[in-house]
Amino acid sequence: MSITPVPRIAVIVVAAGSGTRLGAEAPKALVGLGRHTILRHALHNVFAAPTAQVVIVAPAGREGDALTDAEAAGPRELITVVTGGATRQESVAAGLAALWADIEVVLVHDAARALTPPDVFERVIAAVDATGWGAVPVLPVVDTIKRVDDTAIVEGVDRSELAAAQTPQGFRRDILVDAYRAAHEDYTDDAAVVAASGHRVGTVEGDARAFKITTPADLERARQLVGEPLRAREAAVPHAPRVGVGTDVHAYGGEGALWLAGLEWPGEQALSGHSDGDAIGHAIVDALLSAAGLGDIGTHFGTDHPEYAGAHAEVFLARTRAILGAAGWRIGNVAVQVQANRPRFSARRAEAERVLSEALGAPVSVSATTTDGLGFPGRGEGVSVFAVAMVFPA
Repeated sequence: MSITPVPRIAVIVVAAGSGTRLGAEAPKALVGLGRHTILRHALHNVFAAPTAQVVIVAPAGREGDALTDAEAAGPRELITVVTGGATRQESVAAGLAALWADIEVVLVHDAARALTPPDVFERVIAAVDATGWGAVPVLPVVDTIKRVDDTAIVEGVDRSELAAAQTPQGFRRDILVDAYRAAHEDYTDDAAVVAASGHRVGTVEGDARAFKITTPADLERARQLVGEPLRAREAAVPHAPRVGVGTDVHAYGGEGALWLAGLEWPGEQALSGHSDGDAIGHAIVDALLSAAGLGDIGTHFGTDHPEYAGAHAEVFLARTRAILGAAGWRIGNVAVQVQANRPRFSARRAEAERVLSEALGAPVSVSATTTDGLGFPGRGEGVSVFAVAMVFPA
C-alpha cells in the first residue's frame, strides 16, 4: 500500500461564494457544469497539478457536498474542507487556518476558474520557488481601454501597462499568513493583500481557459468547452430521458418509531439504519442519482456525513432534488414497490405518495406486496424496496 508523501504545497480552493450574478439556485461552485459541478471540474485540475494539500472552503451547510466532489477528484488523505466566511477574504483566512505544519508555499484559487489548466499551477509554484515573491498568472489586455465619467469618455488608458489577473495566486506561506493578519480592509485579490504589506508580487503567463464563471454567459461558455459531445448527443434526441434503478433493504430492530415513505407509523417496530432506516426514501435517492449518473446514496449521504444521522426521507429527497437540479437534471417521475408483511400500506398509500411527491416536486407512485412468506420480508424480518426513476435534461 503506497502512502502519499506529506506535501510542502497547499492549494486553497475558494468555493464559498453565493453566485448571485449567476442566477442559480445553488451556490456557484455547486452548479452543474457538464456531468459534474463547477467545483469538481476545478478540483480535477488542482489534483492534476503538483501534489498538494487541498483545502476547500465551502459554503456553510454544504461542506458534505464539497467533500463528495473532492473525494471524486483526488486522494482523501490530501483533502481538508472548511466553512467559508461572509467575504472572500474571510474565506481565505479560514483556509489558511487549516494548513498543515509542513506547508511552505500556498496557492489560492477560485473554484469559479474551473477550467484553469494544471500547467498554470506549475508556473506559479516555480516562480514562487525561484524568487520568493508572490506570483500571479496574468493575460494581456487586448481591448482598447477608456477612462469614463458616466457616459462620457475622459481619456484613453495605455493597455501595455495593464494585465488581467487570474488564479491561482501563489505565495510563501509566512508572507501570506502575515499579510492576512495585518489586513484591515477588504482587497479584491490575494496579491493586493500581500502587496499592501510591502511584499513584491510577480507575474507568470496565464491561460484563456482560466476565465472566471460569473454570469450565465460565462457558464454557457464553460459548458460548451467541457460538454459539447454530451450536448450533441442530447441534441440528436431532444429532451431524451434517462432511467435509474434503486434498491434498499433494512431489517427491523432500530430504536424509536418506524419511519417509511416519509411517514411515521405508530405501533410498528422501527427499521435499523444510519438515518431513520426509511428504505423507501433511500431507494428513491439511489434511483434518482443512478439516472443522473451522480453516484449513489453512499456518495452523498454515507456514514462520513454525520449531518444526516437520524434525518427523515424529506431531507434526503429535497437534497437529492437539489443535487440533480445543480447538475442540470429535472425529475420526471418515480415508481416504488415495497415488499414487506408490515406495515399495511393500503390505508396510507395516498398520504405516502403526497409526502414523497411534495419533497421531490414530481409524482411518486407506491405499490406494496408481500412475498407469500418467502425470504426475509416474508418472514417479517425486514423491508425490501425497489424504485425506478426517470429524469430529463433541465
